[in-house]
Amino acid sequence: MADREFDIVVYGATGYTGRLVAEHFVREYGGTPDAPKWAMAGRSLTKLQDVRAAIGAPADTPLIVADADDPASLDAMCRRTRVVLTTVGPYQLYGDALVAACVRTGTDYADLCGEPGWMREQIDLHHEAAKANGARICFSSGFDSIPFDLGVLMLQKEAVKRFGRPAPRVRGRVRAMKGTFSGGTAASLSATVKAVAENPRLVPILQSPFGLTPGFDGPDQPMGLVPHYEDDLGKWAAPFIMATINTKNVHRTNFLAGFPYGEDFRYDEMMLTSPGEAGQAAANAVAEMLKNPFGAKPPKPGEGPSREERENGFYDVLFIGEMPGGERLHFGVKGRYDPGYGSTSRMLAETGMALPGSEVPGGVGTPGYFLGEALVKRLEEHAEIAFAPED
Repeated sequence: MADREFDIVVYGATGYTGRLVAEHFVREYGGTPDAPKWAMAGRSLTKLQDVRAAIGAPADTPLIVADADDPASLDAMCRRTRVVLTTVGPYQLYGDALVAACVRTGTDYADLCGEPGWMREQIDLHHEAAKANGARICFSSGFDSIPFDLGVLMLQKEAVKRFGRPAPRVRGRVRAMKGTFSGGTAASLSATVKAVAENPRLVPILQSPFGLTPGFDGPDQPMGLVPHYEDDLGKWAAPFIMATINTKNVHRTNFLAGFPYGEDFRYDEMMLTSPGEAGQAAANAVAEMLKNPFGAKPPKPGEGPSREERENGFYDVLFIGEMPGGERLHFGVKGRYDPGYGSTSRMLAETGMALPGSEVPGGVGTPGYFLGEALVKRLEEHAEIAFAPED
């Protein structure tokens, strides 16, 4: 792909999140020696021109007209670039043609997908062809699931360093988070519910932590669905809405990499509240809220928080590795900016920056599998996300 015109194309740049991804390249790399050759793509040239001016991108930033309903336009776009970053979701409604075009043209791809039913369909359809053609199809390159996928990866590296082996049991615990769910997340959940109604065969894939590891079913997993008190942390734990997709991606990273965490690896995710009766009440309230997480008026795609709200957001995730001898290892991932937009847009952009340097063969995979520590380094340097052991 060395002869491609662009390093990166941001597809969906006129949408709310796509615009934030484009802003990252302007803000972080404008005029720098390592600036990528990048372009903005979407359905409307006029809207692309408006966004280019609004975000302060150079007037000669290339614009590409491409549409999910026009496969030829997607093929033409993919042949011009090494990487396509797409924010055009729900992906189960608008993503099929773009993934197919990237596989056909040997173009790397990253998205913000948290739709495991569709992801499994793409694995079944394209994994072998992508391996043969060198295309790295990298799903879930935002808050779901990079902090969790890479958090487990880095904890396991620390476990091997300290104890000579990976931790067979890891807990992911969200200690604190301030931010909003994106309209894309709400739309994706709605589309998934409709897809399951039309195709009940998706139910086992959605229910299983190993729904993205075809041919492999590991040990029984803690599901993280029932609030409970965690003695070692001194806090109540409640269900975490993103766990359904994050756990699947963590297991797929382990699966694709040849089981560096072990074939007996067990993992779950929950949110921490506080000690005592107040914490128990909060944990139970979270569990009840997750029956209808977006309420009567879910956010709409294309809508999002103000710049101030994005910049005041944050998240703090703790990973606890439990060793067979009783030893425990704590590892933290902390991000500035609200997780659903401010941090997610930076994560997707840096995934795009890292993909061309990956030496991992093509296929349908995860950020942890394709990029690992290289992406950790980029996120620390360019996205204000910190990864560090805590004991």
